[in-house]
Amino acid sequence: MAVDLASTITYLKDHAMEHGFHVHDERHFVETFTLRQTWEIDVHPADACNGPLDLHISLDVEPRLFLKFEDHLDEIEDVPTDVDGDYTVTFFFNWSIPPMSRAPDLISLAAELAGIGGIDLPIDVSSVESMGALDHATDKRLSVVGKVDRSLVDIVFSQDSLCGSLDRVHDISMYLVENMSKWVDDHN
Repeated sequence: MAVDLASTITYLKDHAMEHGFHVHDERHFVETFTLRQTWEIDVHPADACNGPLDLHISLDVEPRLFLKFEDHLDEIEDVPTDVDGDYTVTFFFNWSIPPMSRAPDLISLAAELAGIGGIDLPIDVSSVESMGALDHATDKRLSVVGKVDRSLVDIVFSQDSLCGSLDRVHDISMYLVENMSKWVDDHN
């Protein structure tokens, strides 16, 4: 049985729209030497499409894992299970915010976002301060990254398995949009 992961990603984009996102762009990369595949999807919350928040969803599939999964499907008759987590892949959710004039307290922000993401969507919060030329002000940026592990079995055969995660991702997105004016001067 051949697995059409590209169609599954298309379904994911449609599913993201059902959970309050607008899809703005998609990229699919295939590394020619190893055949590693990566999908990247750029979305915004539908309620804040004109806002400065960017959300980048990515999925990277190791070719050996994908081939192992296809071999497993060829060996069985029914819908497979993945009790041991042998076919797990990771979705990354990367939020980016424009340069900040007032950085939030990272511990408080991390605690707030952990409460929204729960144990199924761990969130990493970091901040970077950089300086380009000496005559320019420093550039303070906030990075928020979440990750969700899912089995290829769930992704292909139970595509709604990301419902709860997409709801949490949307809630985190709206929390960031609602608090943006505290951190960024020219937020609309």
